[in-house]
Amino acid sequence: MFTSTTGGNAILPWYTIYPTVEEFSSEIGTKICEEWLRDLSPDDAVSLYLHIPFCRSMCWYCGFPTSTTRQDTSILNYLAMLGEEIRLVAEQAPRALPVSDVHFGGGTPTIMPPSNFVSLMEILRSRFAFKKAATVAVEIDPRTFTTEMGEALEVAGVNRASLGVQSFDPIVQKAINRGQSQAQVLTAVQNLRVHGVDSVNIDLMFGLPHQTVQSCAESAMAAVAMRPDRLAVFGYAHVPFYRKNQRLIDEEALPDMASRAEQASAMADTLVAAGYLPIGLDHFALPNDKLAMAQRSGHLRRNSLGYSADTCETVIGFGASAIGRLGKGYVQNELVQTTYSQYIAAGRLATSRGYRLTDEDAVRAAIIEQIMCNLEANVPAICLAHGFDPIHFLRSAEQELGMLAANGILDVDNGVVRVRQDSRFVLRTVAAAFDAYINRSPPGSSKQ
Repeated sequence: MFTSTTGGNAILPWYTIYPTVEEFSSEIGTKICEEWLRDLSPDDAVSLYLHIPFCRSMCWYCGFPTSTTRQDTSILNYLAMLGEEIRLVAEQAPRALPVSDVHFGGGTPTIMPPSNFVSLMEILRSRFAFKKAATVAVEIDPRTFTTEMGEALEVAGVNRASLGVQSFDPIVQKAINRGQSQAQVLTAVQNLRVHGVDSVNIDLMFGLPHQTVQSCAESAMAAVAMRPDRLAVFGYAHVPFYRKNQRLIDEEALPDMASRAEQASAMADTLVAAGYLPIGLDHFALPNDKLAMAQRSGHLRRNSLGYSADTCETVIGFGASAIGRLGKGYVQNELVQTTYSQYIAAGRLATSRGYRLTDEDAVRAAIIEQIMCNLEANVPAICLAHGFDPIHFLRSAEQELGMLAANGILDVDNGVVRVRQDSRFVLRTVAAAFDAYINRSPPGSSKQ
């Protein structure tokens, strides 16, 4: 059984990056971003992230920066700015940087006309040196996915896709303003397979309004029947003070923490029984999937895109609100689309804030990543590899680790922290013990 003492920690960071965005400052701007881009090694592969912040309708649970539009004009104007930003960034690099991984996120990236998706990929390939085995991934809303877009993805070289489903329960779908049938999702999966996408992920959620343990298990079984290569099972974080659309959620219909834990356990048990391996906090993969292989070999990573088999240290983000990591620190583009476009139209990068990493940050980030990926971290070994005394890090986390150990969540042996398998859903709580900023950062909903 996979159980959780809390069923997810809504106010804790997701620890896809460390430090989290709450620590970002406007002191890191365009000039520093340009400097960090120029300092990148022309021989080291990079990952690219492109944020497409548009949807046809707003899902009430959504915690991502996006806007709704029924017309393509605003999308096309945004894509023009995105192409210009790609040029501006590429010109700062010493030469065409090698690319091993591309991720289109949203919003709904496939909301754009198919021909424009192909054109955008052509711009990227003209400015960067794509590796032959590069992964090109895209997030998809199955409700709006068309055969024509499937054909465009094949032309563009997309080989991995993630379908947002969340729940197949019609009652839950109505409560979150996202109605979609199993037939729609299956058609999208089949469309992707036909057009050369060899890795398909389905996103599911627990903790949504009106969800039950039974409906969660049934949604997991429905997803398994489509045999995706991976599944992600996220806990809904209700933060209406941060996302106005979540104010449309009926709070009285939300499950309590004990129910969330039962839902998470039921979904995990269903997926494991179907042959999927648990990966880190919230992912499940077939044994031959790259995530599963990366976990077995000890090369599983966690970055701003989530769990990944990609070992790149550098992520370059494009589009409004996009986050990148450029060696010495993190940079984030202007969050507001109109301001982002104004900056790019003026011929300047859209960096609005960021964070310069310290040596201690690097140690804590490594510890947190190991916990989030492998459910354990050899704190002394990590510290010594970075030239630090482990006593400082262990003492700062001693009280929290002691409480977690007393609750049966983890064990600590000579500085090696091991989280028990049945407590994987509270990995964020364990990681927070090593977060030097958590106690002075306001509770928020950052997905990072």
